[in-house]
Amino acid sequence: MCDDEIHQGLSQDFSVSRRGFGLTALAAAGFVTSAQAQAAAAVVETDVTVKTPDGVCDAALFTPPGRGPFPGVLVWPDIGGLRPVFRDLGRRLASSGYVVLVPNPFYRSQKAPVIDGALNFGDPEVRKRLFAMRGAMTDDGIDKDAAAYLGFLGAQAKVSKKARMGVQGYCMGGPLTIRTGAVSARIGAGATFHGGTLVSKAADSPHLQAPLLHGEYLICEAENDDKSDPTAKDTVKTAFAAAKVPVKLEVYPAQHGWCVPGSQVYNAAEAERAWGELLSLYKRALV
Repeated sequence: MCDDEIHQGLSQDFSVSRRGFGLTALAAAGFVTSAQAQAAAAVVETDVTVKTPDGVCDAALFTPPGRGPFPGVLVWPDIGGLRPVFRDLGRRLASSGYVVLVPNPFYRSQKAPVIDGALNFGDPEVRKRLFAMRGAMTDDGIDKDAAAYLGFLGAQAKVSKKARMGVQGYCMGGPLTIRTGAVSARIGAGATFHGGTLVSKAADSPHLQAPLLHGEYLICEAENDDKSDPTAKDTVKTAFAAAKVPVKLEVYPAQHGWCVPGSQVYNAAEAERAWGELLSLYKRALV
């Protein structure tokens, strides 16, 4: 569903993240209220480590104020990894009443951030480096990571022991979201945003894991991803329908990477629409 050319939209100036695209800026632009921005400011952000079968993962944990309990949500970043813009995202999601964990998916290779300064995905050397780190994440390793992250979340004092958990992913995090749903019946909702390659000819294609999923899913695709493989969305819908897993799949009038502030193709209006769909899903399913 995406390739190197489409990935160019992930080129990003990290410096704009907390300076220009925080909740305050979104409030000023009319996308969120000042009350929502204040709620995000009250979220507690903690750097944590999560033990996995393959080592120790550095991660960021976001906890809402109040006694809770709250549902837990795991966020898989895009190929740029854990960085300020995904910390902003974690904080914002936590302000809506969720305990959020954003791991460094490349912990086997390097602590976050894995790229210093601006992310230029148009640079062949940058792509080579990032793809090498992604290649170190085997399917088996991802499954073990997901179980460890969910176990860590579930052990947090403010996380509900009864409510189901959520998982969401961006770009490369899309397939990881599906894998996470397949390894844990605790997942009540999953969401992917411009997810990379949800359909392939490989035996481990994400769409083939639909029979292992539980809960409800939201899949938000970019129009250029859809153009590169126009049959993929129907393949996904068919697989989910056969598995009797509810899914809402929509192609957005935006480019690959549109949900990530600071990217070349960031589309605030469509990103906010996708965010609204996400919150509606979680409110409905994480009970």
